[in-house]
Amino acid sequence: MSSQPPHARPKPLKAPTAPKLPSPLAAARPPEHDLQDDGTYRGLEFHGSDLADRQAEAVDYEGCRFVVTSFAGTHLRQAGFADVELERCDLSNMTARASGMHRALASASRLTGMSWSESTFREVLFDNCRADLTGFRFSTFKNTVFRDCVMPEANFQNADLRGVRFERCDLSGAQFSQAQMDGTHFSDCVLLGIGGVTSFKGAIIKSRDAQGLVFALAGAMGITIEE
Repeated sequence: MSSQPPHARPKPLKAPTAPKLPSPLAAARPPEHDLQDDGTYRGLEFHGSDLADRQAEAVDYEGCRFVVTSFAGTHLRQAGFADVELERCDLSNMTARASGMHRALASASRLTGMSWSESTFREVLFDNCRADLTGFRFSTFKNTVFRDCVMPEANFQNADLRGVRFERCDLSGAQFSQAQMDGTHFSDCVLLGIGGVTSFKGAIIKSRDAQGLVFALAGAMGITIEE
């Protein structure tokens, strides 16, 4: 009888921790709760709020919900979003640098052209978002999931994606150059035309998703595939 131990079952993937919001939430009131430098906002619900085209530093949101709220074109630095929910929000062309999200949920939101560089995402779920042309360069992700997101030409250059999960996402033309991807999971994703395929060392990919990678890898190695 063989003494070799049976193969260990893979550990179940852990879902991101859900945001912890106080109850009840107070209604945000403009202009008192408008974006401003060093602003701290706790236990508020922003519904239909216009926070677009602002510029602010050292802003902190904690235990807040945003519904149909616009951050379009807003520029933030050293901002913090902890225990927050964003539902049907517009974050298109929003930029944030050296900022962070912790225990956050973004659902059914528009993120087109959004750029969060040199930032940190922990326990975050992006669900059913339009996220084409998004930028996450030099950012770090911990237990983060992108689910049912449309993400053509998203940029993860030099990002730490170890353990991140992409589920049913369109990542056509996305850029992964110099990213850390040990343990990154891809399931039912479109991976055609991606850049930085040589950074996929250690990634876990469903067999039905692999064809897109084959063409990208062949291109990176100068291989011509003929019909």
